[in-house]
Amino acid sequence: MPIATVNPANGETLKTYEAMGEEEIERRLQLAEATFRTYRTTSFEERARLLNRAAEVLDEAQQDIARVMTTEMGKPVKQARAEAAKCAKAMRWYAAHAEALLADEEPSQADVEDSGGSRARVVYRPLGPVLAVMPWNFPLWQVIRFAAPALMAGNVGLLKHASNVPQTALFLEDLFHQAGYTQGCFQTLLVGSGAIDDILRDERVKAATLTGSEPAGRAVASTAGDMVKKTVLELGGSDPYLVMPSADIDRAAQVAVTARVQNNGQSCIAAKRFIVHTDVYDRFAERFVAGMKALKVGDPLEEDTEVGPLSSEQGRSDLEELVDDARRSGASVLCGGERPDGPGWYYPPTVVADVTREMRIHREETFGPVATLYRAADLDEAVLIANDSPFGLSSNVWTRDEAEVDRCVRDLEAGGVFVNGMTASHPAFPFGGVKRSGYGRELSGHGIREFCNITTVWHGA
Repeated sequence: MPIATVNPANGETLKTYEAMGEEEIERRLQLAEATFRTYRTTSFEERARLLNRAAEVLDEAQQDIARVMTTEMGKPVKQARAEAAKCAKAMRWYAAHAEALLADEEPSQADVEDSGGSRARVVYRPLGPVLAVMPWNFPLWQVIRFAAPALMAGNVGLLKHASNVPQTALFLEDLFHQAGYTQGCFQTLLVGSGAIDDILRDERVKAATLTGSEPAGRAVASTAGDMVKKTVLELGGSDPYLVMPSADIDRAAQVAVTARVQNNGQSCIAAKRFIVHTDVYDRFAERFVAGMKALKVGDPLEEDTEVGPLSSEQGRSDLEELVDDARRSGASVLCGGERPDGPGWYYPPTVVADVTREMRIHREETFGPVATLYRAADLDEAVLIANDSPFGLSSNVWTRDEAEVDRCVRDLEAGGVFVNGMTASHPAFPFGGVKRSGYGRELSGHGIREFCNITTVWHGA
């Protein structure tokens, strides 16, 4: 895949870039290693000052970088501005909380004495250069939610971004430089996916984090395992959205539309499988389909656009194949489902019902504005359908019954359960999944400790 900005609204190639050669990659690896030796000794106060300044720089650039993101991958420009604002918020959050999150921990004195010691503590030390392999769908947020905690922990970052968002990738490197970070603290590597293996095998790279597809995660995990290096993986998701009779059905249907089509439906944590109790199925379906039909699809640079194009022609083709396979196998398409005429990689908001386990759309992630609708006889069946997926990223549950909430928290196979609301990420809460959605956690204290050497310090009696 070429490293290029291709506008998904019209298919026009705007900029292309040459991949970095071996000499430039080597120079940057040397710089990362050398910079880490000094940056790791900086105080939390100094790291927080730099990260807060980076947030200010991002605020100042919000309008411009929002247009760049929209032009590179197609998200509505209002959502792009919101993404930039969210990144600045996360940087300020980690600047304010990192020192406390990584404070030394002291075991109880009774345990210390039982170990034969006089005192002990646990300290968190940085690992070194961390390779981040990041996707195009949230081209700022995915990077910042790694970079902010990693830099506050004293690590340095090497970014291999998706090849279709090179301008955003270069902006991120420049952002940290403008904020006053030493040049080697955060570097963008303009390379293709074929270069990842050699970079990860380099002894100077101490760990890796990847957000992306399951095949990409398997490749990085395999190499990292061979080299015995720490990894965090956030992979695909096919999140269930359960609606029970006690829920506010009108509100559940309204939020369901946003939960499905956020970021043009290209979000791992977008709700994708809508599992509705039979008693309220018809009412929910009517309102949900009406809401999907009412969305404005169009130029993502226009302020009132709600759904823009998919990021690539291949992405649209993959989504189209899932819908067509379901239709041929007996599913009902309640709205959408037909590729529009004209330029750009657009696909309409679509709702597919009467889905069976044999259909590809039941097993595979729909990465675009396509929802599947299921009828469940009771909560037992709803949970069964929800868990009948290889993925386990997050989940949504709509009910006013606390016993049903408790049951879902206990039994849903997911890294999150969001009750009477849609899944969202926030720097204070851990983010990640189970099953084929990956392992490890980003954000919160759990995320910042993922790339730390958790060190026991013990003193004899």
